[in-house]
Amino acid sequence: MAKLLENFHLALITGVVLMLVLMFGLHGDAMSALELPVIQYIHTFFGILWIGLLYYFNFVQIPTMPKVPAELKPAVSKYIAPAALFWFRWAAAATVLLGLILAMRSGYLVEALLLQEGLRLIGIGMWLGLVMAFNVWFIIWPNQKRALGIVEADDASKAKSARVAMLTSRTNLVLSIPMLYAMTTFTPLPA
Repeated sequence: MAKLLENFHLALITGVVLMLVLMFGLHGDAMSALELPVIQYIHTFFGILWIGLLYYFNFVQIPTMPKVPAELKPAVSKYIAPAALFWFRWAAAATVLLGLILAMRSGYLVEALLLQEGLRLIGIGMWLGLVMAFNVWFIIWPNQKRALGIVEADDASKAKSARVAMLTSRTNLVLSIPMLYAMTTFTPLPA
């Protein structure tokens, strides 16, 4: 068991296989009945990954970096942060895409985005998620590439980019709180 858990990819695949066993064990071969639950499950999985990394950055990495000795900072900026940012931005994209597909397949996409009665709460959550994903891809990521030296930038530009990325990440932290409320308290309409 330790060998399996020591290998990230094997552990991840094992979790997926266990989920599929549970899913098909409960539903047999009724794939049409599984479509929405599977989309919802994967949407939730990537949402947890995205917001979990957002919270990691804001609760752990940003406040801890000033305390890290200078000789150890490259370990974070060259290895940990780029890997975390990879999963952060792709989890954001997957969460939004799957959320839009879920709303479309459930029949409330347009009404929710237009904030119509009965769908206002989920619509607000969707708009907050869209703004947050925009921030990830078009503000945080370009600025982090400069701040981390992934793309060429002078020291002043790196410092300015780090601040912009941090402030935008904090904005997403603020937006995530009402977004999570909207997403977790919405009761889907019967199909």
